Amino acid sequence: MRTLIRGAVAAILALPLFLASSPSAPAASTPLAMTSGFYVDPDSSPARWSAANPGDGRAAAIRSSIAGVPMARWFGSWSGDIRSAVNAYTGAAEAADKLPLLVAYHMYGRDACGGHSGGGAASPAEYADWIAAFARGIGDRPAVVVLEPDALGDYSCMSPQQIDERQTMLTDALSRFRSTAPNAWVYLDAGNPGWVDASTMAGRLHASGLGLARGFSLNVSNYFTTSENVSYAGSVNQALSRRHGYTKPFVVDTSRNGNGSNGEWCNPGGRRIGTPTRQGGGAEMLLWIKTPGESDGDCGVGSGSTAGQFLPEVAYKMIYGY
Repeated sequence: MRTLIRGAVAAILALPLFLASSPSAPAASTPLAMTSGFYVDPDSSPARWSAANPGDGRAAAIRSSIAGVPMARWFGSWSGDIRSAVNAYTGAAEAADKLPLLVAYHMYGRDACGGHSGGGAASPAEYADWIAAFARGIGDRPAVVVLEPDALGDYSCMSPQQIDERQTMLTDALSRFRSTAPNAWVYLDAGNPGWVDASTMAGRLHASGLGLARGFSLNVSNYFTTSENVSYAGSVNQALSRRHGYTKPFVVDTSRNGNGSNGEWCNPGGRRIGTPTRQGGGAEMLLWIKTPGESDGDCGVGSGSTAGQFLPEVAYKMIYGY
């Protein structure tokens, strides 16, 4: 694994210490200030299910408690022409004067070790083209982008050459967003508090171009409490400051962390929706990145499902925490 990656560039581009919990108004040039709140996706899987099943006894609760909350739309191979897809989504949000949340999930070698969400681009070159088109789809519109969930935690089966390749892809992706989508805040995913120790994650983030990003994201598709993630982020930033002289803002996925984690990551039972998307809350933003009710794969209470499939009974139980 590389230990000295683009050190000079990162030092130049690094931002000063950011107090993520600050309640002060955002600067006029930020995507938060350019919009009047977060965008609610009218075509999310819970919204589609609720509309298609109005007579179902679970529909009203799912519609109000999940479908009505701003959450991220994930983009990958299923999205078709990625520039057109991203352009349409960010264009709809712009027309509503709202801030869209997007997830870029098409990394070459994606989930190579876990296997539940395998796939992605066929080569690093294909991924570079895809991410460039993604950034062009945003253009100068305001947006929040979470870049490649799990990419920096998924090293257990990878060779040093594969790790180097992945870090280069992420650095190049962040550079592309920086130059092509100047009003997008991009957060490089940093896993969760139960996966990789904070010191190791800080090294992986820095080696993957974190200096070019707005910050990092935590707890995507997982269940750790917000306080656990805030503590972990503090340790990551301490390591970044000590070794590289900078810290970064962070966001936390709170979509399914209302009851915390029971130690399982793949469709555990008894989980609950968390704090709806908002600014602050201990982080720069608390965001619903994973859609509550969408399966993690063929496991747990989602046995027999595929990753991303909407399971209304799981969603319904998650509203009430049972």
